[in-house]
Amino acid sequence: MKAPRGFHFTAGTAGLKASGTQDVAMAWSDTPLAWAATTTQNQLTAACVQRTRTRVASGDPVFGVVVNSGNANCATGPAGDAADERMAQAAAAATAVPTADGMLTASTGVIGVPLPVEDLVVPTLQKCGREASDDVSGFAQAILTTDLVTKTVEVTVPGGARMVGIAKGSGMIHPNMATMLAFVFTDAQVDQDDLRSIWPETVASTFNQVSVDGDMSPNDMAMVFASGHVPAALDDVKAALGEVAETLAKAIAADGEGAATRLDVHVTDAASVPEARAAARAVAGSSLVKTAVHGRDPNWGRVLSAVGQSGLAWDTRRLKVAVQGVTVFDGQPVPFHGMELATKMDRPVVTIEVSIGVGDADAWAWGCDLSEGYVRINADYTT
Repeated sequence: MKAPRGFHFTAGTAGLKASGTQDVAMAWSDTPLAWAATTTQNQLTAACVQRTRTRVASGDPVFGVVVNSGNANCATGPAGDAADERMAQAAAAATAVPTADGMLTASTGVIGVPLPVEDLVVPTLQKCGREASDDVSGFAQAILTTDLVTKTVEVTVPGGARMVGIAKGSGMIHPNMATMLAFVFTDAQVDQDDLRSIWPETVASTFNQVSVDGDMSPNDMAMVFASGHVPAALDDVKAALGEVAETLAKAIAADGEGAATRLDVHVTDAASVPEARAAARAVAGSSLVKTAVHGRDPNWGRVLSAVGQSGLAWDTRRLKVAVQGVTVFDGQPVPFHGMELATKMDRPVVTIEVSIGVGDADAWAWGCDLSEGYVRINADYTT
């Protein structure tokens, strides 16, 4: 996939991952970018998250981002902060960005392991800087950890601007920003204040509605960068951002660790959007719902229980639940053929629809089934 106008991409192998695959990547522009970022709400935060928050507040120009995978550089003390800053310095030097403050940082991987920045990361970044291209595939590959596939999407904005989204995420995926690393690059012309105004809501309705396993990472961020080469209407940019983010969110859910099935949850007729989002997340994040989906078991009582835990206003006499288009509850149990519905659930995507019946707000959430594979992957993660 080709980069939007004004961006350069590169990736390399520093040796941070046991697999020996690419694990360091950079994306940058020769001129300052409009940008916005959201960060994890976990109170444990990695060095890159702390630094990004400082950069958001500073107002200093930003030219790009450097990412490493295989090492979270989290809970590593002052040495971790220094390593994160050194990574930014090396990236800036390798790309001719004026200062280290002009390069944002992101890390993902194992928590609590010192980042060997001088021995492995700096030499790799120096080499990467000489191998820039407009191909985003290396970047998309280098940011992966337990992911089985790369996650990229491209959207054309009315007027000719392009928007490319790249994400990683497979485990430690649970709402409240932003349980993954996600980067969106566009050559659309958009003011930074406008970008920072629309990005949090975009994240709230997409990335924050993904749940794989109920664990929130201390590293995760979602960033958007605009080079400003092509005029574009703000409403068009907003719509394109929503499309890119939703596509990436669904891809993360589908690639959940050990997953075989994506779970789509649509809550309608709620009293408010926050309540609709909370109810949808509760269903998508329920271990009991996720195991039922894995077993192709239309156990709709688990759906009701999850909705009830979300704290929304409801009246069960008005509540409706459908699984794969089959109504199973409408104020009371609705007879259905269990084996036929189980067969309908044997699909790559299972959709659960919940009508609350008290308002007109709706929301989606995305998750996946919970399998024995998830346990195996995470039982052996560091050993």
